[in-house]
Amino acid sequence: MFLILLPVFILVTIFLAISLAGDPFFKQLRPGKNERLFTIIKFRTMNNKRNEQGELLADDQRLTTVGRFVRTTSLDEIPQLLNVMMGEMSLVGPRPLLPEYLQLYNEDQKKRHVVKPGITGYAQVNGRNALSWEKKFEHDIFYVEHVSFKLDMMILLKTIKKVFVREGITQEGQSTTTRFKGTNKT
Repeated sequence: MFLILLPVFILVTIFLAISLAGDPFFKQLRPGKNERLFTIIKFRTMNNKRNEQGELLADDQRLTTVGRFVRTTSLDEIPQLLNVMMGEMSLVGPRPLLPEYLQLYNEDQKKRHVVKPGITGYAQVNGRNALSWEKKFEHDIFYVEHVSFKLDMMILLKTIKKVFVREGITQEGQSTTTRFKGTNKT
């Protein structure tokens, strides 16, 4: 799949490098299977502009025009195919979230780390960032408890449709989604 998308990968890399005047890749530690940390690779869609106090500006102020297009078309996910090839991710599974969220999960939410994280997942095809955190975790747990080739194929087909329809890319009033602050530890 990476070889098929290589021309797109190269074009997006060039456009982002020009629009960001620098590194077109975003790398960040994320927990994977069994909460083992790995470095996720995505296309960078935001610049690193800061306010007078040296703090990063809000996401909507840092999202570039090219970055917005790359994000809404889900092209920012292409570099994660490298994570798949390295065995850190799967095509389908719960999306890898921030390591700081690990301590906030309740016992059910921790189940999302029983499988490899995915580029796409059950929560992505059922609402993506437009979902509440609770609903995202419900979908992640459903996937973990029902993982199968048939379910993976259904998610991949729905993902293709979602990319063209461009639904649920952002949460209302946000450039992406709100931060997870934890739920009741049940």
